[in-house]
Amino acid sequence: MKFTLDWLKDHLDTTASADEISEALTTVGLEVESVEDQGKALRDFVVAHVVSAEKHPNADKLRVCKVDAGTGELIDVVCGAPNARTGMKTVFAFPGTYIPGSDFTLTKGNIRGSASNGMLCSARELELSDDHTGIIELPDDAPIGARYVDFAGLNGVVYDISITPNRGDCTAVRGVARDLAAFGIGKLKPDTIKPVPASEKTSPIPVTLSFGADEPQFCKMFAGRLITGVKNGPSPEWLQARLRAVGLRPINALVDMTNYISFDRGRPLHVFDADTLNGGIVARMARKGESLLALDGKTYELDESVCVIADSSGPLGIGGIMGGEATGSTDQTVNVFIECAWFEPTDVAAVGRKLGINSDARYRFERTVDPESVMWGIEYATQMVLDLCGGTVHETAVAGHVEGPHTEIEFPLAETKRLTGLEVTRAETEHFLNRLGFEVEGSGEVVKVTVPSWRPDVTQKADIAEEVMRMVGVDKVPVEPLPRLNHVAPRMLTAIQNRRRIARRALAARGLDEAVTWSFISHDLATRFGGGGDDVQLANAIASDMTDMRPSLLPGLLSAATRNANRGFADVGLFEVGQIFLSDKPEGQHTYATGIRTGTAGFDGAGRHWSGNGKPVGVFDAKADLGAVLDALGVDIEKVQLVAEAPAWSHPGRGGRLQLGPKVILGWFGELHPAWARELDIDGPVAAFEIDLDALPEPRKKATKAKPALSLSDLMPLSRDFAFVVGRDVTAATILKAARGADKALITDVAVFDVFEGTHVGEGRKSVAIEVTLQPQDKTLTDEEIEKVSGSIVAAVEKATGGTLRK
Repeated sequence: MKFTLDWLKDHLDTTASADEISEALTTVGLEVESVEDQGKALRDFVVAHVVSAEKHPNADKLRVCKVDAGTGELIDVVCGAPNARTGMKTVFAFPGTYIPGSDFTLTKGNIRGSASNGMLCSARELELSDDHTGIIELPDDAPIGARYVDFAGLNGVVYDISITPNRGDCTAVRGVARDLAAFGIGKLKPDTIKPVPASEKTSPIPVTLSFGADEPQFCKMFAGRLITGVKNGPSPEWLQARLRAVGLRPINALVDMTNYISFDRGRPLHVFDADTLNGGIVARMARKGESLLALDGKTYELDESVCVIADSSGPLGIGGIMGGEATGSTDQTVNVFIECAWFEPTDVAAVGRKLGINSDARYRFERTVDPESVMWGIEYATQMVLDLCGGTVHETAVAGHVEGPHTEIEFPLAETKRLTGLEVTRAETEHFLNRLGFEVEGSGEVVKVTVPSWRPDVTQKADIAEEVMRMVGVDKVPVEPLPRLNHVAPRMLTAIQNRRRIARRALAARGLDEAVTWSFISHDLATRFGGGGDDVQLANAIASDMTDMRPSLLPGLLSAATRNANRGFADVGLFEVGQIFLSDKPEGQHTYATGIRTGTAGFDGAGRHWSGNGKPVGVFDAKADLGAVLDALGVDIEKVQLVAEAPAWSHPGRGGRLQLGPKVILGWFGELHPAWARELDIDGPVAAFEIDLDALPEPRKKATKAKPALSLSDLMPLSRDFAFVVGRDVTAATILKAARGADKALITDVAVFDVFEGTHVGEGRKSVAIEVTLQPQDKTLTDEEIEKVSGSIVAAVEKATGGTLRK
């Protein structure tokens, strides 16, 4: 929301400086995004006269112009604007001028063989609006050589404030002035809007509302007024200057008037050329197959969810959002029909998002326009039309009715202290609320507060306390430390919060970078990764590729890896700890820890090195990451079952899952399937894992037995190697488990160090070699004891696998 200091002073009687006003705005919750001194930013631009504009000899779309900028000599300028022509007046920049809209400093140049010693400027290049269709056109009486900011009245201070969705009243300059006056920055000037009596007591253009019982009541009230015999044309320079200062392009007096009122009072309006209308005006829902060429030059296909303003020929505009081009006012308009209506905020927001239209009207209606502004809004517009264009006023035609909720709240005066810690007296409370437009009645400790129509967001006691706090100042809220405890504080984190913290630390320690991705993904991706159900699809998606709640964290991480690869970072390791959504029920929401490695981004680093190139990541990288997290979370890896069943996204035979029985699945790991990698546009190998942190068993509140004392032996450990010939389908885990269980007292570690397949071991067979570490406790082992343990190991493995000891 932009406005100038001069505009603010139309409503606020104040002597405060620009800096004091800026500080006050932020203090009352109207955060200042920027404060711009336009006179300083645009001081080097001047008014110039295009003496001649001839076609460039070497370019069809360029013109060589002779420009008089008040220096006493003509300046050669090459211009590509389609509206550059002989005799016009425009804005000129000398070489050395900084062009804010294009972020460069202008220099002399030579364009297609013709010298160019300056620049004729568009509104976008001066950051006055987004219009870049041509250079700025000035009136014939604009003084040559004068500073443009002086001529256009742009040498004032412009504020840009951030409006929260509940403060529709502050989309108006008067609403901002009201807050500042209540805060004590000045005094709000009296409202000057008065009814305009009609010269003609009838309305030849009737208005109606036509919504079925099963249709949304999109438009609650519609008022229209015909003014005949107007003389349209350019608006006065003061009005054009106001609009240009806030980034709007002046069009003509009738359109400029509606834009001015929209900013000045937060009251959107629309004007029709009455001679283009066919019959009466009706607000209704669109019919299937209808379309509208809107004022932005785009044609929109409409359906039954869109409210339109129509006549007998069809739609004239989209309710609360934008009018149509065919019935808009022009310089030739002599009879104008003013529309002032009230539309439901949520319906306007939904239609605007659906059609992709962002307009000033939508911005205000979806934040809620004062319901009681319809009649005074059309009176204000009528008076401005008469002042700017003259004409004969007809009676106002009205359909429907809407009014404010007239909310009454029983407010205990002590509530402000309870909720904010601020000590505010009764007199101060009443003073602040009255200046904000609230009515306060009662003399006890509980008063009755009536909420004004322009503040429908105030519905409860806490809202009133917030209003008082804003006026006192958020910076005045006392900051008090929590009381010191005289005992050890209990554990504050829940089990899942602690798991999330531990998982993040463990994955970061393994060299992975944390990513935070969207919780929404496309329907195709959601379906591919096991989701896509109707219950987890968004009713009002913010984008076409964000329609479903994610059933996995992998899509977001894989998309991030693709974006990194497109920017030259092909080897990345990423992880995320966040929510996934398997259904719309509470039990369908899980917390996952997920990570990926791409290219050569292994645990020991990525890329090339003189001592040896990095190896491509694979299934065991993902398995190691998963195991490290489970170990950090206190899961006994020895008790976890490893099942060689790859997840759907994994390469067959290069993935698996970890579980505590068939019903408690802890996680999955594997290499991304090559076909999936191609379809997701990812190059190179990708190793990934997923851990369901909610599936981990809850720790016992009380240990069942004391932790045993640390036992260390002063005897040297020894190791023995064994090679077993087993079937190809026998897992290494089976061999390790059997060997480890042969003598739990002596055997402290078992590890695989070789796997061999070939004709020497037989078809469908393999040789698996293991190293077994024995740790004596009381005395050095004799040869007989070592042989006895070795025999037990061989017997246990042969029994578990059906294999034999390799000779």
